[in-house]
Amino acid sequence: MPDLLSRMRSYLFYVPVVYLYTAIMGICSLVSSLFDRGGRIQHKFARGWSKMILATASCPIEIVNPEKLNVGGAAVYVVNHLSALDIPSLYAALPFQFRIMAKKELFRYPVLGWHLKRSGQIPIERENARASLKSLVRASEALKAGMSLVVFPEGGRSPDGHLQPFLGGSFYVAIKAQAPVVPMALIGTYEALPMNSFDVRPHHFQLVVGDVIPTAGYMPREMDKLAALAEAAVAELYYARSTVARPAVVPADDALRHTQLTESPEGR
Repeated sequence: MPDLLSRMRSYLFYVPVVYLYTAIMGICSLVSSLFDRGGRIQHKFARGWSKMILATASCPIEIVNPEKLNVGGAAVYVVNHLSALDIPSLYAALPFQFRIMAKKELFRYPVLGWHLKRSGQIPIERENARASLKSLVRASEALKAGMSLVVFPEGGRSPDGHLQPFLGGSFYVAIKAQAPVVPMALIGTYEALPMNSFDVRPHHFQLVVGDVIPTAGYMPREMDKLAALAEAAVAELYYARSTVARPAVVPADDALRHTQLTESPEGR
């Protein structure tokens, strides 16, 4: 019976309300884009949208080690990807402007895609290596101009709550811009809304921030080495607090790592 009530709440209330929030806040964001070339106002609308979603779902979020967010400039913030609630969680929690790298398909959606394009998010086309590299160069230029990036280096949501191997694209961007990497771990979003589910369960979220990883001295060809270092840092943050048990063997073999330069923070 509790499962049935939870599903009814999600299907009859939560999902329709989220679509309503998305339509209203998306349209407001698009209107603001007509006179907000820098994306500052649009980012505020995205934060408001995110806070409304988490409040409706009864999923508060707290930041653990917030002092580690400030690295004195733009950075690449890498975080694990567990749920469709991850992006709202990050917008609601992080107290600064940032841009995300999202797969190109999302830019075709009504309202959401329009907002992504107008607010300066960076599309990644994984099937086209040339276009993908162009997007990564654009992301690197944004970092050099002082805009931080938030990236899900796993390339997609985890189907079982465990970390997946990190791809190298975001680390290529960090190295090219000589920007530091900040590892972060989201805790609780998988328990609230796992992949391929619309049944949202109230849960307390945490965003745990780790120690900064400098990129000084790294060459672009060493992006996988940097990815492995960041993956280990995120895994330590995540499994120390998550209800998901650490696997007996965490994949770290270089043969499992891809040298492709693409990944999607939304990953779906």
